[in-house]
Amino acid sequence: ERLCTGCTLEAFLQGTKHNCPNCNAALSKDNSSALAKLRAHAENGNAAAIYHLGQKYYHGDLGLQVDVPRAIELWDEAAELGDADAHYDLGFVHYHGAEGLDKDEAKGIHHWQQAAMKGQAEGRHALGLLEFERSNYKLALEHWTISASMGYEKSTQAIGCAFELGDGTGEQRARALGGFRDAVGEMKSPQRAIADKLFHCISSRDSQL
Repeated sequence: ERLCTGCTLEAFLQGTKHNCPNCNAALSKDNSSALAKLRAHAENGNAAAIYHLGQKYYHGDLGLQVDVPRAIELWDEAAELGDADAHYDLGFVHYHGAEGLDKDEAKGIHHWQQAAMKGQAEGRHALGLLEFERSNYKLALEHWTISASMGYEKSTQAIGCAFELGDGTGEQRARALGGFRDAVGEMKSPQRAIADKLFHCISSRDSQL
């Protein structure tokens, strides 16, 4: 349901617009039209659309005012429909607290577990961080090995750091790195590589500001 960086760059280079991942209609650059299309899919019960609409309210995109409580309502609805990304974001706001939402670490962890069980790499990585903070290094590395094998680079980096600190084994690091390379290899395209370099440059530049 998401468009990768390679697809975004390819569309820019060709001067084309994306098509909606739900109905294949051309996406408008006009905020009101794009928002209307997103709302229509959400009203039809599309979990990904409901999740993304929540994202727009959370960040104040497409001309919407930031409305965190409304975003959480939409993520709850999307999560009930099985959207893994919604579970991850709910885990974040519950674990850390948010506007109109009291901090509830147990509920946050529950949502991250749900995201992880649905194959969401960020949720699995978050569980690894929690276990590492609890000094459960073996369990942390098991989580990170899974998410690294899904191509999540932060987990590979975490395993590397743990290994340097003496909390990982060479075998676990090798498995994670191998899985990461396989996942990235499957996703490779010239456009994806260029996009990754661009975003790395932007990130490096921003960190120096």
